[in-house]
Amino acid sequence: MEAAAGSTRKGEEASLARAEGHPASPQQEPGSPLPQFLPPVEEHPKIWLPRTLRQTYIRKVGDTVNLLIPFQGKPKPRATWTHDGYALDASRVSVRNGEQDSILFIREAQRADSGRYQLSVQLGELEATATIDILVIERPGPPQSIKLVDVWGSNATLEWTPPQDTGNAALLGYTVQKADTKSGLWFTVLERYHRTSFTVSDLIVGNSYSFRVFAENQCGLSETAPVTADLAHIQKAATISKTEGFAQRDFSEAPKFTQPLADCTTVTGYDTQLFCCVRASPKPKIIWLKNKMDIQGNPKYRALSHLGICSLEIRKPGPFDGGIYTCKAVNPLGEASVDCRVDVKAPH
Repeated sequence: MEAAAGSTRKGEEASLARAEGHPASPQQEPGSPLPQFLPPVEEHPKIWLPRTLRQTYIRKVGDTVNLLIPFQGKPKPRATWTHDGYALDASRVSVRNGEQDSILFIREAQRADSGRYQLSVQLGELEATATIDILVIERPGPPQSIKLVDVWGSNATLEWTPPQDTGNAALLGYTVQKADTKSGLWFTVLERYHRTSFTVSDLIVGNSYSFRVFAENQCGLSETAPVTADLAHIQKAATISKTEGFAQRDFSEAPKFTQPLADCTTVTGYDTQLFCCVRASPKPKIIWLKNKMDIQGNPKYRALSHLGICSLEIRKPGPFDGGIYTCKAVNPLGEASVDCRVDVKAPH
């Protein structure tokens, strides 16, 4: 009875509206759809992206990814996610949308989860978007091979080839180790070396050595390392009788840089390292300068020199740490220097 009475009242209202010159309610037209009345937008959609997610978000394989992204909008907007422009794989990624935030969750991240994730918050025709770059990394594979190229005196020259798989991250360098056949123990010769050949010096006469090399990235060293197939036998040098007119060779030389410094751009707050290589005999003194000013002893910097490899670490650089950096090598026979420009930019 109430439904019928209600229908009658609506009919009377429609007749009255036609009599007054107003169009009848569209609900009375047979077969016409009901009108969609959207509530007014009280607050435009907006996403508050945390500062830590404005740079590439790096996780290791097996880690949990749990991102909470706050947003605003009234009435409650519709939040959707995409991965590299496609819908999320629901079997791997779960999303929970609340009144004022959206959570993206991956229980155990895999390398395939790397990519560009975009959150879209829509309210009618209004939309806000935010982009997050996720990089999932793991340890690199081992170098593909290592071989013993030459042995002379107490030195052995090695060569190796880069790994096929870098673990989805840039290589930080190589770690070279040696082991003599008497003890069988492995000792590290050098770490984070950037080239693919190296001469190991100061080997003990009468010993035979094996060598191996690991690759390293942000996750650590490769789980395995190739070992040289041949042994380096360090033999006692044959006695050379000094004859008249024999001149002993002089190996002394002034410093010469075999690998210069490279210009680089870094981000405020992220440690930065500069590398170069120098050859000299006797061993040179290494001096680092910034804009021609000596920076030795400054706690902002950490300078190392080992086997001709010179490095300078700039700790958490700020806007005023940019400039021209110089590495100078000095020994009694002369000196040499190399320069590079370092630019420090604010994070986006």
